[in-house]
Amino acid sequence: MKGYAGKYIVVDLERGKGKAEALSESVAVNYIGGYGFGARTLYDYVKAGVEPYSPENVLAWWTGPLAGTVAPTTSKYAVFARSPLTGFFGFGISSGGFAYELKCAGWDGIIFLGKSPKPVYFFVDDDGYEIRNATGIWGRTTWETEELVREELGDDAVRVASIGPAGEGLVRIANITNDRNRQVGRTGLGAVMGSKMLKAVAVRGTKSVEVADPEGLFKFSMELNERCQGPKTEKYRVYGTPANVLVHQKLCCLPSYNFQRGTFEYAEEVSGERMLQTHVKKIVACTNCSIACDHVNEVKDGPYKGTVASMDYESLNMLGPCCGVRDLDAITKAVQVCDTMGVDTISAGVIIAWAMECYEKGILSDADVDGLDLRFGNADAMVGALELLCKKEGKLGKLLAEGVKRASEIVGKGSEKFAVHNKGLEWGAYSMRSLKTSTLGFATSIRGACYLRSGSYQVDVRGAVDRLKLDRSRGKIVYDGENSYAVIDSLILCKFIRGALAPGDMAKLYSLATGFEMAEDRMILAGERIHNLAKCFNVMHGASRKDDYPPPRAFEEEMKDEGVKGVRITREEYDEALDGYYEARGWTREGIPTKEKLSELGLEKEASELGLEEVVSFRAG
Repeated sequence: MKGYAGKYIVVDLERGKGKAEALSESVAVNYIGGYGFGARTLYDYVKAGVEPYSPENVLAWWTGPLAGTVAPTTSKYAVFARSPLTGFFGFGISSGGFAYELKCAGWDGIIFLGKSPKPVYFFVDDDGYEIRNATGIWGRTTWETEELVREELGDDAVRVASIGPAGEGLVRIANITNDRNRQVGRTGLGAVMGSKMLKAVAVRGTKSVEVADPEGLFKFSMELNERCQGPKTEKYRVYGTPANVLVHQKLCCLPSYNFQRGTFEYAEEVSGERMLQTHVKKIVACTNCSIACDHVNEVKDGPYKGTVASMDYESLNMLGPCCGVRDLDAITKAVQVCDTMGVDTISAGVIIAWAMECYEKGILSDADVDGLDLRFGNADAMVGALELLCKKEGKLGKLLAEGVKRASEIVGKGSEKFAVHNKGLEWGAYSMRSLKTSTLGFATSIRGACYLRSGSYQVDVRGAVDRLKLDRSRGKIVYDGENSYAVIDSLILCKFIRGALAPGDMAKLYSLATGFEMAEDRMILAGERIHNLAKCFNVMHGASRKDDYPPPRAFEEEMKDEGVKGVRITREEYDEALDGYYEARGWTREGIPTKEKLSELGLEKEASELGLEEVVSFRAG
């Protein structure tokens, strides 16, 4: 096969052995790569009843067919496991140079099974690979681990992806960090890595990736590079994703004070425009990327002087306005803590904002928060709470390390009503009530509250629909977005290139790289197959309609911001939109894929295994 390496490694950590497995052509064509391979792996390996921290849970790393080629924004890899945060389909995608290196070493992916009896890291060196002792680096931060592994291997060019102390301590929002500033950020996969005693994965690749049409792929990639320098990506190049702060402020969809509000009175002070003037040290690009969106901040003076961290919109908003914090120095420090200790910035910000609201309402006492003055806007307390969370220290740290869903269930006293999550995954930086199509997309996401599964926020933000209303038609919008994004995440492309892509471009890239002729409609069908298989995994683990709703705050509290005052989501309009989504998907009204739909997608075996023996038509009402 071209494009693909054609093989992957299966590692038995308990026995300390690995073996090479061939990637079949049918799996490659039907599931594309990345997300598709991950869905296939989780469904096949992780059966009902396997707990996230069990050695029987799998940890799968996959690239796409374009990684290692000249195609722009393709140096991305994805990691998959049953999530310790949600109990459902867990995965995250990271950029940087790791995926490029892995493909150039001659591998499409790595599947880790079992649990090592001692701390280890896995080293891939072209066709060779070995499990190495990591006892000496256990307990180190991600940045320290990266340097120590390179030093031990005697090669500064080795790419390293690792967990920090949070992953080792099984903090449920722990992530995986590579290239210092790139993360597999969501659903707690760093904690699964920690449960397997796997500290890091290091890769050195010196080969080239063979593609079907080198000249054609090069020519088309150069065209895409030119488009990536055009107006569709300008805001990412100039301000990075923090350009969204003032855009969302204007639309009253900037989550502030734990989603109580959609505007932040100090938005100008934490905007991408202000950040560029006062904090940006440099702007960098991932391997093989012509956009360069990564804005790295440096704190120049004050108590956090010398702090350096990569800053994106989601991190800035959730550790800033969502916590009522206006201090860019403290926000930069918080992101650095997350990156080095190894936790998800989005989840961390939402959890701390919830704790701040609990504290202000008297639900958490001074003793419960270890003496911190945990009021909204207290930047130092936000950083202090974060450090406790990462280390799982004190009453507060141990509580917050469980994630907002579990923490609110432990505390009770009505705090569940303002724990902002779906399926246990903390909500991203998009207000629920003033972006209603977005809310449907977040809540129906297979990995929990996530803006990266369907891109449904785009129609709201751009004014393509009335963002303050919901109806049955929004379900089709989410459905189309999920299928398209499933393809993007399987190839794997950066979503920032999507505006520069014309219809048919993804299929063209795939065909030029692999030689498999794939029309656009067939690619979208593959995206639908992939998404349905991921949904089947969730159904296997107990998912149903009850898991596809936004948190109570969306329904029970009206917005108070000027311009959207009085807006909330009614359960009637949400149910109508949710019915429309299930209908578009061809699922039952309980949100279960039907035998008929799965058969259309070539998933008859899965339909039988899930007990979907009869064709069940959608029934509204």
